[in-house]
Amino acid sequence: MHAIIEFIPLILFFVVFKLTDIYWATALLMAATLIQVTYSYFKTGNVPVRQWLFFAIAIILGTLTLVFHDEQFVKFKATIIYAVISLSLLISRYFFGKNLVKKALSSVLQTAFESEQEVAVPESLWDKLNMLWMAITAGISALNIYIAYNFSLDFWVNFKVFGLMGITFISIFTTMIILYKYLPDEDDEVDSKHL
Repeated sequence: MHAIIEFIPLILFFVVFKLTDIYWATALLMAATLIQVTYSYFKTGNVPVRQWLFFAIAIILGTLTLVFHDEQFVKFKATIIYAVISLSLLISRYFFGKNLVKKALSSVLQTAFESEQEVAVPESLWDKLNMLWMAITAGISALNIYIAYNFSLDFWVNFKVFGLMGITFISIFTTMIILYKYLPDEDDEVDSKHL
């Protein structure tokens, strides 16, 4: 559900772009991102660093787009965000010894299976998943800028909404298939709760 909520500004951007133009869509994207940050703050009492980063990039590039009346700035948003994610996965793993994919997915899996213990996945597999997501996000970053400068604005907006969402969901689905054999069996979960 949380992932779907994060796509709301993007969906609103698409709808407003189709009804008006890139500038109204950019203004709405900025407003929707501000509402997301505000909602997150009032719901949990804090805003994740990732959300602050996305908000800052949307505000800076959106403002430049509106002030200079040039859509080139807003086209960089996805490229910058995905490049930052890719670099974060690289730097955190190889300079700080932290696997952000493991950290994110372990807590999601624990919550999903109502388990007090961490799902037992080999470290080598977590490293492969970290590399996979590093490659996916770097690829999205490069693909976005390529499409932005080699195709029409309309094509880029369609790619930004449907292409990026599609790539993201396929990547999540692939990750879940890779992790599937390590997930707790439902029968085991029921038995352990009754003991």
